[in-house]
Amino acid sequence: MTTSDTSRTWLEGHLAPVPDEIDAVDLAVTGELPAELTGRYFRNGPNPLPGKPSSHWFTGHGMIHGLRLREGRAEWYRNRWVRTRAFTDGAPFLRPDLTFDRTAVQANTHVVPHAGKILALVEVGFPYEMTTGLDTVGPCDFDGRLTGAMTAHPKEDPVTGELLFFGYGFTPPYLTYHRLSADGRLVESREVEVPGPTMMHDFAITENHVVWLDLPVVFDLALAGGGMPYRWDDGYGARVGVMPRAGGPVRWFEVDPCYVFHVGNAYEDAAGRIVLDGARYRPADFAAIWGDVGGSADPAAGAAASGTARLHRWTLDPSSGTVAEQALDDRGVEFPTHDDTRTGHGHRYLYTVADDAIVKYDLASGTSQALELGAGTAAGEAVFVPAGHRTAEDEGWLLSIVSDRAGTTSELLVLNAADLSRAASIALPRRVPAGFHGSWIPDA
Repeated sequence: MTTSDTSRTWLEGHLAPVPDEIDAVDLAVTGELPAELTGRYFRNGPNPLPGKPSSHWFTGHGMIHGLRLREGRAEWYRNRWVRTRAFTDGAPFLRPDLTFDRTAVQANTHVVPHAGKILALVEVGFPYEMTTGLDTVGPCDFDGRLTGAMTAHPKEDPVTGELLFFGYGFTPPYLTYHRLSADGRLVESREVEVPGPTMMHDFAITENHVVWLDLPVVFDLALAGGGMPYRWDDGYGARVGVMPRAGGPVRWFEVDPCYVFHVGNAYEDAAGRIVLDGARYRPADFAAIWGDVGGSADPAAGAAASGTARLHRWTLDPSSGTVAEQALDDRGVEFPTHDDTRTGHGHRYLYTVADDAIVKYDLASGTSQALELGAGTAAGEAVFVPAGHRTAEDEGWLLSIVSDRAGTTSELLVLNAADLSRAASIALPRRVPAGFHGSWIPDA
């Protein structure tokens, strides 16, 4: 690292990239790994090439870390870069004519299965298909039907099996809604009118609606050469939109200025209201974290800014046109997850990550519990895996890659989701840099 890199915190400690790809077999397991966990756990994140540091944490080449579990054993670990055109050819995402190459962007944010494909995702490009062994197949545009970007946070409807997603653009159309059939065909695309180009990272669905987050972090072409080309814009406003999945206009609700990277879930309550849970940044907190991951301090953050999000609930009432906003906790958290079989439907539990803890929220009782992992420890997103033949929503396990902040060791922690007790841990053969999102992919 050169002197000019000293402010790049995403290149240090538990965030620092690893220099190569490795394979390891027969990993050591402490505790009892549930035999029911037979499948693969894949987690994506940014990992720039050696000697080519990224200018922003969000822009490193995608690298997927994978573990193969089978009947109580951890058979292998391997890590592979996603070989996008940016990785293999050095192709630029922004062309000289100011158009965008959707195949030349780092697929570094998420990895999800759908219709027999495993897709590495980033929100401004095409998905890249991967094999179960983490080889890159190539970009996927669903037989030419996808012409714009695909979000890194698609939502699979647990009833229909459809995959709902969107793409945002830097030029019109700024927002487009898409729907994949359960067998992977792109069967619907429609433009959603919004005032301008924003960084819409996530969204939500309910049984009958799509929920949009049109928030004041806007694209600015003048910033395109220096990392992430987005900035906070007080003049843009903040609103949440409710769009019928069957077709029809969006109903917009003005909300207090904020930013949301990640939603927990949304559903329609008995009164027909839309309930949305998410990790909400106040303006000053967003300025603090954006400066931290981008390497430049932002005076807009202020001394009181924490740089963390807090679990928040919006209740949108279409009949009255009103919205109620409620802070659910004052603890700083991120990466809310839930039982994916409850996506779009009422949920009781959310799982989040704090600085050195994994936190479970019981939204029915209004309580929470935390597994404190100890100072100097960083937990990754906790992915919920339901137990077979379960009788309760939280009967299952949480999978989280946990590392020490000094950047020396990592483990895959397996928790009993019901009480956050430790079921097992798998010692990983190398440090895994803190990343973004992953999925459990059970054997068929």
